[in-house]
Amino acid sequence: MRIVLVGPPGAGKGTQAAYLAKNLAIPHISTGDLFRANISQGTPLGREAKSYMDAGNLVPDSVTIAMAEDRMEQPDAANGFLLDGFPRNLGQAKALDEYLKDHSLKLDAVLDLEVPEDEVVKRIAGRRICRNDSSHVFHAEYNKPETEGVCDVCGGELYQRDDDREETVRKRLEVYHTETEPIIDYYKAQGLVVDIPAMGKVDEVTTRAMAALPSRDA
Repeated sequence: MRIVLVGPPGAGKGTQAAYLAKNLAIPHISTGDLFRANISQGTPLGREAKSYMDAGNLVPDSVTIAMAEDRMEQPDAANGFLLDGFPRNLGQAKALDEYLKDHSLKLDAVLDLEVPEDEVVKRIAGRRICRNDSSHVFHAEYNKPETEGVCDVCGGELYQRDDDREETVRKRLEVYHTETEPIIDYYKAQGLVVDIPAMGKVDEVTTRAMAALPSRDA
């Protein structure tokens, strides 16, 4: 099973990707993990990506595509994979199509996690992170600490990251609409897109996504 997962920031792609990949016994391939792995291992692609990042520049699509292709060729991806964060734009989507065609492979589905924009803003802008340990995450509405501004786990100060501020979130959404949403229409033309309502509990969304996938025997 070869799947692309798309959706706006705050839709829960990372969480859903991990659950779906486990249920389907395929690797979860995320752009963030690819960059971290290549940079930490000092691969040629990692060094190239780091040179752009250190200079404050965007990493070119060619580097991202090469990292993704290298990962898809690893033995654990022989029977499928779930792509999260790639492709991010039309150029990357077309490159993925070429790669799959060259290897006599095809995508089985593109899962589009649908969340209303106001809910995206609420989810992200409400996050509060512990200054002592960033793994301690709370939410101003959905997961309130017992004492406002104080981490339940260690007593550290809770704060809002700059990336989580409403104005930043709305800018990220603009980028998503401009760069990533066009790939949904691209894949719709191929009959691959399945809309997944992503409101509700995590396991409920996972159940919807699993039910929407084509049969592996098809």
